[in-house]
Amino acid sequence: MATIPAERLEQFIADAFRAVGIPTDDAATIAQLMTGIDLRGLDGHGIFRLPPTIQRIKAGGINVKPTITVKQETPSTAIIDGDNAVGHLAVNKAVQVAMDKAEQCGVAWVGTTNNNHAGAASIYAMMPMERDMIGIYMAVGSANHLPPWGGIDMLLSTNPIAFAIPGLEEPPIVMDMATTVASYGKVKMAADRGEIMPEGWMIDAEGKPLTDPTRMNDGFLVPIGGYKGYGLALIIGLLAGTLNGAAMGKDVVDFNADFKSLANTGQLIIALDIKAFADVETFKRNVDIVIRSMQGSATLPGFDQVMVPGQQSHEKLERFTHDGIPVVAPLMARLDALAAELKIDPLN
Repeated sequence: MATIPAERLEQFIADAFRAVGIPTDDAATIAQLMTGIDLRGLDGHGIFRLPPTIQRIKAGGINVKPTITVKQETPSTAIIDGDNAVGHLAVNKAVQVAMDKAEQCGVAWVGTTNNNHAGAASIYAMMPMERDMIGIYMAVGSANHLPPWGGIDMLLSTNPIAFAIPGLEEPPIVMDMATTVASYGKVKMAADRGEIMPEGWMIDAEGKPLTDPTRMNDGFLVPIGGYKGYGLALIIGLLAGTLNGAAMGKDVVDFNADFKSLANTGQLIIALDIKAFADVETFKRNVDIVIRSMQGSATLPGFDQVMVPGQQSHEKLERFTHDGIPVVAPLMARLDALAAELKIDPLN
């Protein structure tokens, strides 16, 4: 496993996107967001996604020079047409629009359509905190790996949801979860690491546990909480996909296998301006109190501490910022091959 400084990782990503025709400013934006994902340890959604995204661009499945527009809007809502951009760009635009509207209305809801995979949910949920807002993000996943509860036809994706709530002195509470026990990215990373998956991540068509990640195509992901996770994935898909005129259900294009078809991925961001509900400093101080009370809880046997959502990612952020971002050998090999193909400097 190699350890790469964040600045080098970001430069490599930007170089790769520029090499396939992405304008310099857009390449820099995508690179910053992808690196931010890896800095928080969400390694199934950062540079891990670079080779297939480049492959999709080269196959003509992504527009390298999109015109991202506000398709329709009200004072507190909007739909952003991504013009088939690299997904990070349209969602970044959606967050900016949502924050501007929330400053005027207190709450804003902005969806995307005609977009692509945009990386980890929490990166976008965290953005509104820059303006003392709470962020909520949902998306339709970029491939179906989940059947409806009791079925075997894969009609749903991992459809993630994320929340980001700022504290005053404590790091924010950041909840970022797939509606499946594990995201498909985690399964693919387990395959890269040569690891066996825990029972409960995937099952085969007979309902038996599937623990070999190299056999991922022989089964499907398991929803969190049984039928409740299925229901949550369905609702998120309707809100982030169907409501925006984006793909949902059988219309979702497999980002991992089909590099040419229009994905029409949908996402949504909700921004809540704290001052519309409470004094900002008082709210943040009360969040700190809640965080400390959770962390101060007596522990069960086998637990060293009680954590809050986002705490582990924040600790990784501090460590990886200082020490560099780990990149496993199989991924590094793919990135070396990509560098040679694009005629850019290798990562390491």
